[in-house]
Amino acid sequence: ESLVILEYIDETWKQNPILPQDPLHRARERFWAKFNDEKLLPSVWGAFTKEGKDREEAMAATMENLKFVEEELKGKKFFSGEKIGLVDLVFGWLANLISIFEEVTGFNIVGEGYPLLSAWMQEFSELPVIKDTWPPRDKMIIKYQAFYDKYHPAK
Repeated sequence: ESLVILEYIDETWKQNPILPQDPLHRARERFWAKFNDEKLLPSVWGAFTKEGKDREEAMAATMENLKFVEEELKGKKFFSGEKIGLVDLVFGWLANLISIFEEVTGFNIVGEGYPLLSAWMQEFSELPVIKDTWPPRDKMIIKYQAFYDKYHPAK
């Protein structure tokens, strides 16, 4: 539903488009939004919530998916070029939650293996329109620690 809302905003307020005008570029942005919803988000969530072999498989899928994301950022400041667009907004959760997941789980998800993604996460997070709307980090840690503890009760 987030994608539907973003497309509505794009169609309603045309002075700051989220999607490019070119149909091919629009299709590419929609592809990445679908990739996020169907591949990346489920693999990261699986790595966060699953255990044992299932977690290993989810982590492997996450790393593979992040390779594709890293490749897409080559030669670009943002996924859409020099300014944020649909893909940046769709992948925005990465910039906020990955470091929280890493802190809660102790896993290194992005690290040095994805320098372009790391740079994008930093750049995206520093945009005033983004930075000023992030929820407080300490509250996010508490929230996701509780989720993690629910899925991984002490034995």
